[in-house]
Amino acid sequence: MGAFHAYDIRGVYNVDFDRDTVYRTGYFIPRLLSADKVLVGRDCRVSSQEIHDALIAGITDAGADVYDIGLSSTPMVYFGTANYGFKASVQITASHNPPQYNGLKVSRENALPVGFDSGLGQIKAWIDEGVEIIPAQKKGKVYAKEVREDYLAFLRKYVTDDLKELKVTFDLSNGMACLLAKDVFGNGCDYIFDTMDGRFPNHEPNPLIHDNVIPLENLVKKTGADAGVIYDGDADRVMFVDEKGNFVAPDLIIALLGHYFIDERGEKGKVLQEIRCSKAVSEYLEPMGAEVHTWKVGRANAAVKLRELDGIWGGELAGHYYFRDFFYSDSGLLASLLVLRVLARLKKEGRSFSQAIASIARYENSGEINFRLDDKQAAMDALKDHFSAQEKVLSFMDFDGYRLEFAHWWFNVRPSNTEPYLRFLCEADSKELLAEKVAQVKDMLVKRFGAVLQ
Repeated sequence: MGAFHAYDIRGVYNVDFDRDTVYRTGYFIPRLLSADKVLVGRDCRVSSQEIHDALIAGITDAGADVYDIGLSSTPMVYFGTANYGFKASVQITASHNPPQYNGLKVSRENALPVGFDSGLGQIKAWIDEGVEIIPAQKKGKVYAKEVREDYLAFLRKYVTDDLKELKVTFDLSNGMACLLAKDVFGNGCDYIFDTMDGRFPNHEPNPLIHDNVIPLENLVKKTGADAGVIYDGDADRVMFVDEKGNFVAPDLIIALLGHYFIDERGEKGKVLQEIRCSKAVSEYLEPMGAEVHTWKVGRANAAVKLRELDGIWGGELAGHYYFRDFFYSDSGLLASLLVLRVLARLKKEGRSFSQAIASIARYENSGEINFRLDDKQAAMDALKDHFSAQEKVLSFMDFDGYRLEFAHWWFNVRPSNTEPYLRFLCEADSKELLAEKVAQVKDMLVKRFGAVLQ
């Protein structure tokens, strides 16, 4: 049962979970969410059809109807859930993971995420306890449901003629963006890896791993594009490459979106970032009129928090961007549309993508560094105590690990929710200070806790 995680059910299919786990999960979802109908979509992974069949068998044996939208991106399922008033939905996907992985992303009414603490843990308990499966006397039915065209119509509301002035290259990662991107952006752009293939033959569908972005970086430089756009496997995340072929830190895009919501639409209000985001984000947005809030990592946390705040938009270091316009949920295609609108406007003013990002970025950043060690909490406490004893702590956050801010640098240390790692990230005023602090952390964790740098 190692596939039940903080945000979803995910793992290597037939190793971490199997058809029986999927069937039982499907059977218990209607009970968990008090739903008599469940919206179901799937990605293009090789195992997705088999999982789809097992999931539907479980749901219908529970007496609930299934509305099957077939091949879909994860945001398509979120759209369908909220737009049509479903109390429960499931997207079959392993998002950015390699092809042997698969999983289930479960949502409740209004496309709110169901994480381990909000329901998946209960399903796991029912399965572990062997709660009896008693097929309903009246089995549920399966209906085909069309969502794609309505979702495309929603996205097209954000398309403007200005976008035609941009030269953009897209890497669709052989994933679910292939189902939609050309209908949104047209055939006049340059596309690579634009055929759905659940084996992901060109690269893993994870844009956070730099090797996977290199083909796009090279294409941007070769074609002289204004920007490059790359989606993950299920198209809920998106990342960008500037006109010089440089990868853009995803948290800085949260700040760039201020030019759409605040400058173009005149919306001043609450914006959500997560605990790993650069200080540059709030420092850039607050003078524009935004009120920036910081919260935990992950959709199960962010989508709920943005709704609670009634925030306008928010984002994560992993390339998720959430929008009040989109039921407080994340959509890679919507995020890319809005970013490209900003870039088109800036291009008219004579400013490039790299120049816009340079006006936001103010610090040197380590990126996330992973350490494998046993006693994560003790290691976190040791780092907190060590550095807070050396200099004055200007800000301290103790949710999702720790974030300590000092006069010239800050760090976040947090336990992974899905892997046996302690994750560390640091930002400083200078390269020299950054290198000094990172070296101190590595030395402490290796010597005192036997950490292995991943």
